[in-house]
Amino acid sequence: MDDWQERVDAVWAAADDLGDDEVIRRIDALAAERADDDPVALFERAGARDSAGLEDAAEPLYRAALARGLTGSLRVQAHIQLASTIRNLGRPLEAIGVLDAVEAEAGELRDAVVAFRALARVDAGDARRAASEALTALAPHLARYRVSLAAYAAELGASA
Repeated sequence: MDDWQERVDAVWAAADDLGDDEVIRRIDALAAERADDDPVALFERAGARDSAGLEDAAEPLYRAALARGLTGSLRVQAHIQLASTIRNLGRPLEAIGVLDAVEAEAGELRDAVVAFRALARVDAGDARRAASEALTALAPHLARYRVSLAAYAAELGASA
């Protein structure tokens, strides 16, 4: 990990003590060390605003980070965070589409994709399908009741 990312991670580790405005200030200062179109810097700037509840300011930064070629796990994270942001802005169907587009490449973040899509489905009025998908993702993690939970989840999905 490079020094820049370590400094970004340090800001996030201290975020609860710093407050929203200071996190944004520090992340912006670190982002300014990189090119204006650096996708990772744009992603971090978006996250700082998103974390502060400034979804209107975060959305274009997430979109810019993705358009400028954000890759790997950060690309998946950006999709998840963008979807959460646009759901909070009242566009749950668009959020579902953003998450659907990245699910195949989500890897270890697949359960997070499913969880945030469930939130968007609830907002879109499809709570039964949301519960079905969330419980289907949860079932493999259970030491007991895995089979019965998976069956109930399938039953919910069939009636959604």
